[in-house]
Amino acid sequence: MTTTNDGVLSDADQQARRDWFRRHWETNVPFNRTCRITVRHWGEDAVEMVAAYSDELSAHTGIFHGGVIATLIDTAGTAAVIAGHDFNRGSRISTAGMSLQYLSVAKGEDVVATARTIKRGRTVHVATVEVHGASSGRLLATGQVTATIEGERPGLLGPLPGDAAPGDA
Repeated sequence: MTTTNDGVLSDADQQARRDWFRRHWETNVPFNRTCRITVRHWGEDAVEMVAAYSDELSAHTGIFHGGVIATLIDTAGTAAVIAGHDFNRGSRISTAGMSLQYLSVAKGEDVVATARTIKRGRTVHVATVEVHGASSGRLLATGQVTATIEGERPGLLGPLPGDAAPGDA
């Protein structure tokens, strides 16, 4: 870890943390893998995540279960907060609250969540999320996620699944 003369993380260290969390969200959270959630875009301004449809994730034949949509909203909302976060303020993120509105059913198609942080506080942050059908473009759900970031996340910057073992080239 490198810091500037005033004790803050360098831009390179900030970016290393953002990159680590992006990979963590996609490869190291078992429930995200179960829900077939992948990262399409990870930027300081917005995050896009996709949940791929599967009959195992359905409520009824051909219909995505609402719990998967809620999971996607929570995951994308907290990801949007951490993707643009100033890691000088900590790295341990937790969902503090979430509200969502189901507007339509996802009929046998992948879904895409787009999340943006609308408020950054000292420890409390708020993101909005929209979920659309990947092929239909239909707005399926909206949500708001409140997250807290305090302290340091254990294992930050440690190896993730798929990382090369030390000494491998």
